[in-house]
Amino acid sequence: MKYLVMVQGSQADYDAQSGKGSAGSPAWDEKAVQEMFAHMGSINDDLAESGELVSAYGLLEPASGRAVSVDTEGRPVVSDGPYGETKELLAGFWILDCENLERVTEIAARVARCPQPAGAPAYPVLIRPVGGGIDD
Repeated sequence: MKYLVMVQGSQADYDAQSGKGSAGSPAWDEKAVQEMFAHMGSINDDLAESGELVSAYGLLEPASGRAVSVDTEGRPVVSDGPYGETKELLAGFWILDCENLERVTEIAARVARCPQPAGAPAYPVLIRPVGGGIDD
């Protein structure tokens, strides 16, 4: 079964990781950033070795994205990031091929234990089963 495992973050969190802290998102130093990358890299290496890793990506900061909707006449309405009306957004994801939900939950718990500076917000790691796709 394939699962989408998602981590969340806000624009303030991305700013904090680049050294610009704010209330609720303390600035990360270089050591903290390297510890986070080492933790995630170790998870990726283990998942690749076990054959469970299908794909994984970290997403760039919300300020680099945009939201597109349509108005009542079907014309596009474009809003640039960081989407003031939202707080947490998708920050990265894995697509995993695991035997069962219990196994992917173990992996998500490992992701949730990622080191971070004291006072940084803790977001849940989200799991969603993936339905049949064009590759299935």
